[in-house]
Amino acid sequence: MRPSHVHQLTQGDVIAHLRRMTLPLLMAMVLLMTFNFVDAFFVSLLGTRELAAFSFTFPVTFTLFSVVIGLGIGTSAAVATAQGRGNTERARALGGSALVLSACLVLVMALPVWLGHDWLFRALGAEADALGLIDDFMGVWLLGVVFITFPMIGNAVMRANGNTRLPSLVMAGSAFVNAALDPLFIFGWGPVPAMGLKGAALATVIANLVSSAVIVYMLVFRMKVVGWFREWTERLAGYREILAIALPAAGANMLTPVAMGAMTALMASYGEAAVAAFGVGTRLESLVTLVVLTLSMSLPPLISQNAAAGHMDRVRLLYSRVIRFVLLFQGGVYLLLLIGARWIGEAFGQDAEVAATIALLVSILPLSYGAQGVIILSNSSFNALHRPMSALGLSVIRLFVMYLPLAFIGGKIAGLTGVFVGAAVANCLTAVIAWRWVWYHLCCNRQSSTEEARESTL
Repeated sequence: MRPSHVHQLTQGDVIAHLRRMTLPLLMAMVLLMTFNFVDAFFVSLLGTRELAAFSFTFPVTFTLFSVVIGLGIGTSAAVATAQGRGNTERARALGGSALVLSACLVLVMALPVWLGHDWLFRALGAEADALGLIDDFMGVWLLGVVFITFPMIGNAVMRANGNTRLPSLVMAGSAFVNAALDPLFIFGWGPVPAMGLKGAALATVIANLVSSAVIVYMLVFRMKVVGWFREWTERLAGYREILAIALPAAGANMLTPVAMGAMTALMASYGEAAVAAFGVGTRLESLVTLVVLTLSMSLPPLISQNAAAGHMDRVRLLYSRVIRFVLLFQGGVYLLLLIGARWIGEAFGQDAEVAATIALLVSILPLSYGAQGVIILSNSSFNALHRPMSALGLSVIRLFVMYLPLAFIGGKIAGLTGVFVGAAVANCLTAVIAWRWVWYHLCCNRQSSTEEARESTL
């Protein structure tokens, strides 16, 4: 019998399923991304040095996030595929295995970051006077790094079972706790001392701890969608199934902070104001592309379950409708950002140079966010179809064949303006490649199970 709170996604109107799964996630993502942006706003009130130091932490922290995101992608694909084939008990066992596996891997990866993060930040271009501020943040954040795993993997298990309402509540609650604690710990109040960047990290750790406790309770006692393999051979097979998708997906996700690290170093060559503006820009990007990010979480379970059941016509319909919607939606968002570019710059820039640089970025880069959405959703679709190596290849093309080279060349031609124009052109060119690549597999290959199984083990 299928557990409560689990939805069959291979029956009924597939677009209606997508709306039902996306809307609760979207509301949660609005809160989550808004509060994350508020986090950057509170830090910006400390000053340009603190904002720049905070921006330097992003490539490193996102590297660890990328590992967990990759594990979540592998978990979602494996669990949803098992559900699509009607194997509920295997889906439960895969969910439980993923929680344990992710916690262990993140702890192992966090150790070298703990031991060598000063060297990493120097390599990114951080000056000696910024390292103390960066240490304040990273010292606390790394102590609670394991708590980023349970909410992310737990939410992936829930979404793979077709339930997005409960994950949405957890995400919204975590965002609220973080936003409430940020000003208290950063600036202090009453008996609580002002802790600056250390306070921002502490607020994040506590929010993740609370959401970890809630998500484990929901998975075990409310949804009843996590279990355990009885035999070690089954457990190892489950780990391999998850990692076959998770490792390439994590590798693809880890390319992003590597590229962002290189981009941060490029920004550093233009001065501290450029680094601060780029840090605000990366967080603004997450906020204004939240619809894309939401769809990248709600779309894969639908693709995996329907592909596993052999309903490729439903998969093609999903992909084509989502791509068209994202291009139109992000075009409208860009017009709003263009109108408000100057105000955004003044709101987050504590001096005229930072404000002007933020306004310049907002006027150019968001023009390509629709194209970036095509790339993100194409990557999600490849992973859901158990084609992780295709997703990895697409990420390599976007970041290292297009994004960084064109941004660098643009900078040589026209300074910061050229950097932003080059990055936008790179997104548009890669989007064309992504769409044609996915559509070829959907229409021509007809999802050969044998080929997918072979690719997922590469």
